[in-house]
Amino acid sequence: MATIDPEKPIPQHVAVIMDGNGRWAKARGLPRRDGHRAGAESVEACLESCGEAGIKFLTLYAFSSENWKRPESEVSALMNLLAHFIKEKTSKLMKNNIRLKVIGQMHRLPDKTQKLLRKSIDKLDGNDGLTLIVALSYGSREEIVDAARSLMDKAVAGEMKSEDLTNEIFSDHLYTAGIPDPDLLVRTSGEFRISNFLLWQISYSEIHITDVLWPDFRSEHLNAAIEDYQKRQRRFGGLSEEV
Repeated sequence: MATIDPEKPIPQHVAVIMDGNGRWAKARGLPRRDGHRAGAESVEACLESCGEAGIKFLTLYAFSSENWKRPESEVSALMNLLAHFIKEKTSKLMKNNIRLKVIGQMHRLPDKTQKLLRKSIDKLDGNDGLTLIVALSYGSREEIVDAARSLMDKAVAGEMKSEDLTNEIFSDHLYTAGIPDPDLLVRTSGEFRISNFLLWQISYSEIHITDVLWPDFRSEHLNAAIEDYQKRQRRFGGLSEEV
């Protein structure tokens, strides 16, 4: 059983690539939508565990820009599940002092889902506990291009010069502006891919891969990831004291 060392730093921001819903369902002879429903239960468990561990930001890769290419029936089921989750869980998020943010091209989501999301975001905006960041219709390349377009528009308008551009200014034009970069990136289902997720932001994140499929992911698996993180020596490109 993994244990978190209270004397060692814990990650302030954990990002998770939630993978394996389809394989979980297939292994049980169930339709993919049942895998997504089971995955929603893991979201609740992960939120509770993050709160107990003292993590301040949790980013979940819920729906990528590439996921729109999936069968229409699966996309529709995912959107309905998302809408149901928002309606049913906003009160619990409020009770647990959780704030909600969404990153991605939210305008591509169904109107009903957009309205529910905005209503929930507004209701939870005053909370100051864990911030849940949900990546929806999200692609990191698209995010970077959108940031570049915004900066180009400012340059054309004479609001800035090319020599004014810094890493910090570029970061301020990403969807994640104002949110610290992830300290720890977790990917479930044993896959070794970044999948177009937070490419700019995870430059120096520690990466933890687990074979556990997302619907089976629980507190002990998050604790194992944090324990793994606590064993790392973060150097951010510098030399360690041992070198």
